[in-house]
Amino acid sequence: MFQSTRYSLTDLLGKSYPDSVIDANCFFEPQKRDYYQRLASEKVDFYPIDVQKRDDELLPLVGTSIIPACVNENDGAATDSFRHAFHRTAAPLTGRGCTRIGEDGRLYFVGKSEHYHASLGHGFPGYRLIDHARALGILNATHNNTRGFITRTLERELIRAANGIARTDDAALQTVLASRDAHVLNRVISLETGSLAVEAALKMMLNRFYRQSASEEARPYAGRIPVFFVMADRDGGNEANYHGTTVIAQTLRGMWPEIADAASTNGLYKVVSVAINDIDDFREKIEAYNKPPYKTAGFLHEIILMNYAGIRLHKVFLQQAYALCRAYDTPTLADEIQSCVWYRELYLFRRYELTPDFVIIGKGFSGGEYPASKVLTTAEMDSLTQFGALVTNGQEELASLSYLITMRFVQDNAEVLDANQAAFEQRLNALTRKYPALIDRAEGLGYLAALVFHDLHTAADFAKRVNACCIDVSAQTYKANCPPAVLIKLPLITSPAGIAFVADTFEAILTQL
Repeated sequence: MFQSTRYSLTDLLGKSYPDSVIDANCFFEPQKRDYYQRLASEKVDFYPIDVQKRDDELLPLVGTSIIPACVNENDGAATDSFRHAFHRTAAPLTGRGCTRIGEDGRLYFVGKSEHYHASLGHGFPGYRLIDHARALGILNATHNNTRGFITRTLERELIRAANGIARTDDAALQTVLASRDAHVLNRVISLETGSLAVEAALKMMLNRFYRQSASEEARPYAGRIPVFFVMADRDGGNEANYHGTTVIAQTLRGMWPEIADAASTNGLYKVVSVAINDIDDFREKIEAYNKPPYKTAGFLHEIILMNYAGIRLHKVFLQQAYALCRAYDTPTLADEIQSCVWYRELYLFRRYELTPDFVIIGKGFSGGEYPASKVLTTAEMDSLTQFGALVTNGQEELASLSYLITMRFVQDNAEVLDANQAAFEQRLNALTRKYPALIDRAEGLGYLAALVFHDLHTAADFAKRVNACCIDVSAQTYKANCPPAVLIKLPLITSPAGIAFVADTFEAILTQL
C-alpha cells in the first residue's frame, strides 16, 4: 500500500504566506477569518487506504458497462486529422484512480496515464488542497513580473531536487542558487507546454551564434553554422527523436524537410542524427562538426524514447556523450517531458548521474490538473531577455501547487514506487521469455514501457485487442522505420493488483495470437 500522508497548505507553504493571504481576504470579508484559518490548516489525506482499496475493487469491472451510454452526435469542430483519430466512446465522463468512465458507459483502465500526464490517475485526493487554495482566495493568474509565492517556492524545490539537496538543507540550496558555475542547474523558466520549453532552450543554444536583438554584442560563435545533435532512428534518419511541435523542433525530427534543407544549405543551422547507444558514432560526428564552418550547438535527447518504441538510452553511452559535449563546449538538453516525476528521483537524469545544461519537464508533475512545463537551466546558459521566453500564463499559482503536491507524494512513496515498477518490469520480461515467437523484447524502464514485437501486424493486432478490453495502449504504426512496439505508461498509483490485472490481460491476449 501507499503511504497515507496528510498535509495542509501550511505544511507545504509555511505559515507566514497563508496568514498574509488570510489578512488580505479579510479586508474584503472580515467575517470569514475563522473559515479561512481552518482552510489553511486543514490537513488533506493524500491517498487514503479506503480509496486505495476501492481503486483495486474497480479492476474486475474494467471493460464492463457501468452506466447507460451518453448518447450524442457531438463531434465538435476538429480538424480532419484530429477527427480521424477521435474515439468519442472513450471520451471521459469522470474517473477515479487508474480508471475512467467513457461516454459509452464502460469503465476504462488508463494504461497510458491519459497520454502521459495523469501521473496520479483521476480524482487524486491530494489535489483537494488546490480547492482549499482557491477557496482561501489564492489567485491563479499571475504574470512573469508578479510571480507568486507558490511559484517561487516551487522554483526552489525544483532546483533542490535537481541537485539532490535534502528538504531540510536550505544552506546547500542557497549555495546552489547563488552559483555562477557551469553545468549547475539553478534557473527555472515557467511555460505552458513542453514544446515552448524546448523552444526556449533552442533559442538559448542559438544565442551563442546569433543575436536576439540588434543591440546585443556579437555572439561567441558568430559566423559558425550551429549543428544540433538528435537521436537517430534505426535507418540513420532523425525520426526517433521528439522535442515538441514548434517549427525548429519539428525539423529536428524530419518534418518540414524543405525548411530543414534550406536551413542547412544556407548555413542557418544543421540537424545531425547520432546512432542510438553508439558512442563511436557520437565521437566521430562531434569531432567532424566542430571544425569550421560548423560548431555543435547542442545535444538534445530523451532518456526513454517513448516516441520511438520506448528504447532506453544506456547510462554509459549518455555519460560518455556528455563528456564529449563538455570537451567541445556543447550544451546538453535532457528532455524529461515523458520521464519526469515517474521515478523516485523526480528526474531520471539524476539516476543516470548526468549534468545537463537544460532539463525540460512538465506533464506528470502537474498530474493533469494544469498545463505547466518548465525549463531548468544554468547561469551560463541564462541569456534570453524576459521577452525571449515570455508566456503570460506560465506562472499560474494553482498549477505550481499541483507540482508541489505531486512531488510530495512521490517523495513520500519512493520505496513503494520502486518496488511496484520493478514488479511490472518483471512481468513484462516474463512475457518476453514465455512468448519469444511473438515478442522480441521489453523496452523502457519501470512504468514507461514497451513490448517490441517481431512484426508490425502482430503489434497492431495486440494493441487492438488490449484496447478492446478497455485498457489504453498504443502501437506506433505511423513511423515506417520504427520497431513494432506497443507502448504502456501506467499511473504511479498503480497497485500490485493493478499490475497483475494489466499483465494478466496481456498474457491472455498473447495466448490468442
